[in-house]
Amino acid sequence: MAQTTNKVPFGAIGLIVAIGIVYGDIGTSPLYVMQAIVDGLLPSGTLTPTAIIGAVSCIIWTLTMQTTVKYVIITLRANNKGEGGIMSLFALIRKKYRWAYIIAAIGAATLLADGVITPSITVISAIEGVHGVLHSVPIIPVTLAILLALFLIQPFGTAWLGKSFGSVMVIWFSMIGILGVIQLFSFPDIFKAFNPYYAYYFLRDVPHAFILLGAVFLCTTGAEALYSDLGHCGLNNIRVSWMFVKITLILNYLGQGAWIITHISTITSTVNPFFAMMPPWFSWFGVTMATLAAIIASQALISGSYTIISEAISMDIWPNIYIKYPTEVKGQMYIPTTNYILMTLCLIVVIAFGSSSNMEAAYGLSITITMLMTTLLLFLFFRVKHISLWFSIPITMIFLTIETTFLIANLHKFAHGGFATILIAGVIFFLMYVWYNGRRIKNRCVTYEPIKGSIPVLEEISNDNSIPKFATHLVYVTRAKYPNEMESKVIYSLIHLLPKRADTYWFVYMTRSDDPYEFSYTVKTFSSKKIFRIDINAGFKRGIHIDKYIHQIAKEMEEKGLVSLTSRYPSLAMHNIEGDFRFVVVERILRGDMQLSVIKKTILYFYYFMKKLSTSDTQILDLDPTNVTVESVPLFNIQSLEGSRTRTISDEL
Repeated sequence: MAQTTNKVPFGAIGLIVAIGIVYGDIGTSPLYVMQAIVDGLLPSGTLTPTAIIGAVSCIIWTLTMQTTVKYVIITLRANNKGEGGIMSLFALIRKKYRWAYIIAAIGAATLLADGVITPSITVISAIEGVHGVLHSVPIIPVTLAILLALFLIQPFGTAWLGKSFGSVMVIWFSMIGILGVIQLFSFPDIFKAFNPYYAYYFLRDVPHAFILLGAVFLCTTGAEALYSDLGHCGLNNIRVSWMFVKITLILNYLGQGAWIITHISTITSTVNPFFAMMPPWFSWFGVTMATLAAIIASQALISGSYTIISEAISMDIWPNIYIKYPTEVKGQMYIPTTNYILMTLCLIVVIAFGSSSNMEAAYGLSITITMLMTTLLLFLFFRVKHISLWFSIPITMIFLTIETTFLIANLHKFAHGGFATILIAGVIFFLMYVWYNGRRIKNRCVTYEPIKGSIPVLEEISNDNSIPKFATHLVYVTRAKYPNEMESKVIYSLIHLLPKRADTYWFVYMTRSDDPYEFSYTVKTFSSKKIFRIDINAGFKRGIHIDKYIHQIAKEMEEKGLVSLTSRYPSLAMHNIEGDFRFVVVERILRGDMQLSVIKKTILYFYYFMKKLSTSDTQILDLDPTNVTVESVPLFNIQSLEGSRTRTISDEL
């Protein structure tokens, strides 16, 4: 069986690509984190030098513990043949902990919900900076125009846009680092923030400091992207580039803190320290770079949403929907429904909240839940890898404590708009839960029978000229896990419903492998050059392309003399023209006597409702609709051949 590891070369180009793809979200956090902290300190009259030093200390140690230790040092080790992200982590443990789909679904749902507000707050923060330089620029219309343009170009592919990400973000991080260094000379005591005592002081003595942790948490909201983009950038590229990124981020936060302290008497809630500390002559370049960085961060998050949905589909946790591949770049995809739903919600968020300060009050709640779910899955990964409990339990408890603290601190955001992301996450999780369990209930109703008894009948049908010829090559996609069995519905379709005469019969079974880019197959011959079963093992990153795979495998079999693909019609055979392929898709419809509990019936009804709204099996299998025949059979009370039996099957396909 082929094993493929997705390795991204380590080097200067890899480092620049990583900086461009991975750090958009966390790299644009300085646009609003310190402003959120200042806005929280001003009403209580506690905007003091010591409080600012303590707040910056909290930021430094949050970046260190949450981003560096948890993600860069520990979590990136839990990679699936080079792929990362919460779904890849689930793929590593699902054979032993199948129930953990609940944790993975919650984490993925909250991460997708976070994607609704992240582009909005990032872009509007940048445009507010532009407005500060050029007051005639309307904030809301320009923000809406940028987001609208960004989503509308997705169908055409963004590889051309991605080529400039790295260089732009290298300039961005260099710029924010230098801006921070310049301000350090005005208040060198800001370096006390490296002492964790000041973080402790901040939490102990500053009124409502615990609630302000919600603002501090915003500095690490992009940490999950380090893990999600592992497959695109490579482990070493992310780890090494993080050292540069972290240094520039900390320098900028220190610089903002120094600027706030030296201008503490003139600070108001309308002042954004990030833009205010720029020299006047530099403002135009600064706000331009902030806008570009915001666009890059938004694009990276949109692409990340596509990846999550794609992997959730392959894990049977999300309905089958159409995925396009607009470019030849590996891993780049476009999902129309996801794109336009995300676009609509982002535009609504901008209009509803109206400013970055209002969004800050709602931002961060859902991503905290994502991080908690990653920590739980990480512990299960430790168990699968037999890592000592003396290590795994303390590590898990440390991060559960940190993230639970941030979650409690963020709960006050629920009433200030945080409910929106939780509501969105709840809907997404409900859909995931229904799809996963509805599919399992449906598959428990599948009946199987030995195929051996049907082989002679198929051979006779193939040679019976009184039966109209259905196709030269007839292909069925089967869910029968064992090669010597077949679904009763397939046998019923072939022999009883309408005898289908063909020269060659193909039964195809496809398994979605946890190895992201694997592709292998085996062939079992039931009747020489006439009846075959093909078992395909394809990685969850490859997608389902049955038509392409069958033609590729059939060509290889013909080269080995196992089958003839030439048309059996003499007029075509004399010109060596390939025979036609016809695919039959047998759909199980919701009919018959359902002897199920009320809960299971409800799940099944929702499942079939979602299935109607999702992409058809023909599209999901990537079949040419002109070569497909769709037949329907009832899910319950199917009249099958004698000897059939009901058996629960696993959800590989």
